[in-house]
Formats: sequence, structure tokens, C-alpha cells
Amino acid sequence: MKSAKTITSAVPERKRGSGVKLVYDLLRDEILDLVLPPGSPIDEVQLAERFEMSRTPIREALVRLAGEGLIVTLPNRSTMVANLDFLNLSPFFDALMLMYRVTTQLAAQNHRPEDLETIRARQEEFAAAVKAQDALAMIATNAAFHAAIAEAGRNPYFNSLFSRLLDEGRRFLRLYYQSYDDRLPQQFVDEHEDMIAAIAARDMAAAERLGRAHAEQIIQQIQKLTVGDKRLEIGL
Repeated sequence: MKSAKTITSAVPERKRGSGVKLVYDLLRDEILDLVLPPGSPIDEVQLAERFEMSRTPIREALVRLAGEGLIVTLPNRSTMVANLDFLNLSPFFDALMLMYRVTTQLAAQNHRPEDLETIRARQEEFAAAVKAQDALAMIATNAAFHAAIAEAGRNPYFNSLFSRLLDEGRRFLRLYYQSYDDRLPQQFVDEHEDMIAAIAARDMAAAERLGRAHAEQIIQQIQKLTVGDKRLEIGL
């Protein structure tokens, strides 16, 4: 796993964007990818020195991260990376399962030819990340693949919710990949290919079934690191 020091060295290469966006983007990625682990202290002075800027854009970036629940301010006014919310995993799994099912099903119903091109391109990127055994790239390209499927379904509300869930799940997936030496079975690449085939064939029933099975695999993996399975059975 990359260290914070390694990522810091990349900061000067970011030539575009405001100071707030630069700080927000890098800290958000480091939090979601567990470079900054849950419970890590966040110090404005150190961040100002690291990014070579005043504390004003640092504070604005931290406000945005706090709004997403990625950092928290404690009663003593110190700031830290938010802990992983294991207590609310069941409702998270319920929502994730539903989104995998409904977005894949809607993509089969509503996709356009250009959507399939985008989905297949994202799949190629995901397959390359799996072959390279690059866990962070796997997580990012997997999210991009399913976001492309959601876009093909033509429901902006589902798109927004699914993107949020995939973002929130990045830290759990990162923990999982770490526990398996940052390797992902070829099975996940094959499941993506099956989903693409069902979407291309406009087979809504198969697409929903495959979306459900794919989500179930991911949920079962994460549950190996947690306890209990009290998810709801949601009809569709």
C-alpha cells in the first residue's frame, strides 16, 4: 500500500484546480484507499505545510470531507478520519444489492449502442487492473464499470445513489483486498463479461439475476471480515 509520503510527492504534478479541490481530491483518495487509516489524526498545520498553502483552503476541503462523513471533529476540537461504520453494514448491503440488481436490469432495457462501447471500455480497464494485481486500480475501475452500467439505465437518481454507495464501499473493499494479498479472482472479470452479454441481448431477467449474484459475491467477501448477516430480502 502506498504511503502518505509517496502520494505527497505527487502533489506538485497536479497543475490544475483550486487549492481547495487539490487538497480535497488527494485527501479523499487517501482516506478511501486507506492510506490514511480510520482514526488517523488530521492536523491543519501539517496539511498546510504539506500542500504549501494557507490554512483557509485546507479548512474548506476538510468541511467538504466532513460533509461526506469521511472525517469527524471530536468534542476536544481535534479532527480525525472517520471510523468504518461496521454497525450499519446491513442497511448498506441492502442498498448495494438493490442497486446492482436494478441498474443492471435497467441497462438491459434502456441502453444505447454508445453505452455498450463505454461499458466494454471500462471492462477492459478493470481486466487490466486485475491482471496487474493493482488493488487500488481494481476498486476504481470496478466502480467506473458499474457507474457506466447505471448511466445506461437512464435513471439519474439510481446513478447518484449507486455512485455514493460505491464510494462508501471503497474502504471495505480495500480492507478485503489487503486480507487476500491484493489479488482478485478471475471470476469477477468473467462475471462482468456475463453481465455485458445480458445487457447487450436486452435480457432483463438475466441481467437482474447476474447483478444480484455479483453483489452477493462482494457482500460475502466483506462479511468474512465482519459478523452477522441480517440483510433484508427485497423484492424487485
